[in-house]
Formats: sequence, structure tokens, C-alpha cells
Amino acid sequence: MLLSEQAYQKIDRELTKFPGDQQQSAIMAALTIAQEEKGWVSTEVVNDVAAYLHVPPIAVQEVATFYNMYNLHPVGRFKITVCTNLPCALTDGVKAAEYLKQKLNIGFNETTPDGMFTLKEGECMGACGDSPVMLLNNRHMCVHMQPERIDAMLDELKQHGESA
Repeated sequence: MLLSEQAYQKIDRELTKFPGDQQQSAIMAALTIAQEEKGWVSTEVVNDVAAYLHVPPIAVQEVATFYNMYNLHPVGRFKITVCTNLPCALTDGVKAAEYLKQKLNIGFNETTPDGMFTLKEGECMGACGDSPVMLLNNRHMCVHMQPERIDAMLDELKQHGESA
């Protein structure tokens, strides 16, 4: 078993939400639980989740590669996903991404040498009117991210990261 007993218990709770012959319906939840514990979705995690859910590994791999919330490689402590789809691109989303690249001295799909930040390019987050939009660690949406707000966010994250 690759995951902790607590992780499998959480997956079991997710499985109760679906008919017994529909275990593949819990793939997204199981991957999320596994990623929360391991930090990313490795091939071993995909195979373990597939075995636990009694589905082919390709079914889990398809989900993991389709959604950009799953980290298929190790990421920094703080993953910043920037929306650069057309509506956000027209309202400074691309400028915000370029500003972050310059501030962090990394490109998309890269992690800072200290392991603190990973920068990703994301798909529409459904908040076009609040652009530029960023998603922090798949959980916290940051809106109206102009340079001064980006600087404040990075400073706060650095302080949080150093104190932990």
C-alpha cells in the first residue's frame, strides 16, 4: 500500500457516494486525496489508485493528465497557476504571468531552486471579470492580480514558507 490508512479511509468515504459498480466515478477524489498526501501524482500513485478502485491504470492516467490540478511532477510548496485564456489575456493575464516569471526567475512548469514556487499556465477559472486571475495550490483564487498584489502575495508566501 502506497498511501496511508487515513487516505484509503477517505477514498472509501468517497466510494460510498457512487453505486458499487461505478468505482471509476471516484477517480478524481482519489487522485486529489493521494496528491494531498504525496504532493504529486506519480506513476506509482496512478497504479495504486487504479488497483484500489479496481479500474485499469489508463483510466486513472487519463483523468490525471486531463485536469491541470493534478501535479504529474514534483512541484514547489506553492503552485501558482495563472489564467492566460483569451478573456484574461485581454485584461493583463499574460502581463501578470510575465511579471511572475520575471519575479521568480522561472518559466511555466518550472520550480524555483529553493523549491518554494512552481509556476503553471492554467485554463479558464471562471472569473474572467476579475482578471488577472491566479489559483494558489489549486484551492485559493486570487483576483485582480496586478504587480503590487503579486508582490504582496509573494512576500506573504515567502514569510509563511520560511516560518513553517
